[in-house]
Amino acid sequence: QGRLVESGGGSVQAGGSLRLSCAASERDMRIEVMGWFRQAPGKQRELVASATSGGTTNYADSVKGRFAVSRDNAKNTVYLQMNSLKPEDTGVYYCNVGGNTDYKGRYYPHLTNWGQGTQVTVSS
Repeated sequence: QGRLVESGGGSVQAGGSLRLSCAASERDMRIEVMGWFRQAPGKQRELVASATSGGTTNYADSVKGRFAVSRDNAKNTVYLQMNSLKPEDTGVYYCNVGGNTDYKGRYYPHLTNWGQGTQVTVSS
């Protein structure tokens, strides 16, 4: 899948917004599913959201109604718009592409297709 380049992290106060981007360097390769994960200090990496090339999205319960995942298939880029951020959203956010989804739409990441991670810090 080539290289994944993330951008858009930062520090905001609770209630603020951030938008993350993740671009796959191989623009002419079709990627069926792209997803976002996050890892807080001392915790396991968890799925945040995913989107298929056909537009089907899936979210963790903790972010439903606040986050929105979208894609530009022509650019092999996935975005994560994060609104109404909470301190518990703090962590390193990673994109992952090329994994699989189950019958419920839950995204299982590809073992190696990870972005470098971008830090999101939400202060109270």
